[in-house]
Amino acid sequence: MRSPRVRRTVGALIAPVLLLAACGSSSKNGSGGSGSTTLNGSGSTFQQTFDQTAIAAFQSKSKGVTINYAGGGSGKGKTDLQSKTVDFAGTDSLVKDADVSKYQGGKFLYFPITAAPITVSYKLNGVDSLQLSGPTLAKIFSGTVKKWNDSAIENDNGNATIPATDIVIVHRAEASGTTSNFTKYLVSAGGSSWTLGSGDTVEWPSSSQAGQGNSGVAQTISNTDGAIGYVDFSDATQAKLKFASIENKANTFVAPSLAGASAAVAAATIKADLTYSPLNEPGANVYPITSPTWILVYATQTDKAKGTALKDFLNFVLTDGQGLAEGVNYAKLPTSLQQKAIAQLASIVIPA
Repeated sequence: MRSPRVRRTVGALIAPVLLLAACGSSSKNGSGGSGSTTLNGSGSTFQQTFDQTAIAAFQSKSKGVTINYAGGGSGKGKTDLQSKTVDFAGTDSLVKDADVSKYQGGKFLYFPITAAPITVSYKLNGVDSLQLSGPTLAKIFSGTVKKWNDSAIENDNGNATIPATDIVIVHRAEASGTTSNFTKYLVSAGGSSWTLGSGDTVEWPSSSQAGQGNSGVAQTISNTDGAIGYVDFSDATQAKLKFASIENKANTFVAPSLAGASAAVAAATIKADLTYSPLNEPGANVYPITSPTWILVYATQTDKAKGTALKDFLNFVLTDGQGLAEGVNYAKLPTSLQQKAIAQLASIVIPA
């Protein structure tokens, strides 16, 4: 459960929410007129801490609206929206072309909300600092490098002496956008050392361990000497995990940070539908395993109260809510992308 963490965070964050005057505040378009209604969402655990924080702040202004967000992974969110089980989905990966026609509500829209690093977190007694290149990461997560003192790892770390501990790979148990982005990075940066492909799920080595959600992966790493896994920056920080510095395209080893994530997003190409990939982008300060994340909604809403509340919530996330992002370890959107997302709100059709 994430609620204790959210309760600790929200009280400190609501008061200093920054009104983004250039783009307008959601308080100008509040949900007071939408009556009492409930919105349900599911999906990405990568964005869940931000979602819970933004939901709490939004609900404090919009007394008639209740928003529930269940997590479950990007795969579940997309499937739930496809069947109209939920009103919105959180996802860090895109809908496959083959699945677009399955969405019962018709056309859907991607609303970018934040971005953040995917950390390569580990637990290895006696090792507090670690550097890993793309090819070495690929060898580790494909299972071809099995010991921590393998020459590939030692070479990345100036031939430092590293314990001969067995490596324990930890990955997501469910269909996950974090998995999709991490494996896409390995396809891009791992070269011939990565042979497992990419997607919300891949066939990990049989000796690996699985955790439910980003928090489950973080917990497994915390409890396992020799473990290594991929975890969103917010959960990894909360769990006090150690994380490696990753070599970027400028051949610089960069630790995960919000500044590094922002540099990656700034270098990415934004498509007309507001999808983009900040993975392995060029730049000396770029953190190369940076993940985007979106809220996915239907363009045509069928319920006036729900549609109004949903549009108001998205407006809040894209304006006042951006001031909450850094406090819970997410990078806020660059202004240009934020403005494009706000403009896209006009594409949501609500019944009269």
